[in-house]
Amino acid sequence: MKKQLITACAFLYQNRKLFTAKRAETKKFLPGKYELPGGHIEYGESLEEGLAREFEEEFGAEIKVGKPIHAFTYINSIKESHSVEIVFLATFKDRAVITLNPTDHSKSLWISEDEIDQYFDRNDNEYKAIEVGFKEIK
Repeated sequence: MKKQLITACAFLYQNRKLFTAKRAETKKFLPGKYELPGGHIEYGESLEEGLAREFEEEFGAEIKVGKPIHAFTYINSIKESHSVEIVFLATFKDRAVITLNPTDHSKSLWISEDEIDQYFDRNDNEYKAIEVGFKEIK
């Protein structure tokens, strides 16, 4: 059954660096790909609440969700879904310790603007969101 989903992701920054995470190799959709952290919004949740919940579930830390900076859509042929993704600026609420949930991600790192091409494909929807995010935090 085809469905439409809403997702929210974070351009989480600190000291002019972006937090990114590598999807677990066991994921069916885009295994081993670096991504902006986030996930699906549940029925009745606001975008901001859902993003904060997803981040805490996947990384064990609380974030402060800021303004939306970019949006795009994509098709997931594995799940037969069409997702609308909204990317928000975000920062940590407090000093955070990242704890990866291994079913979701295998690695996380902080990258600078000049390292984007090492981890993201220019043809990827998130690439444009990352460019916008770095412009926002300058």
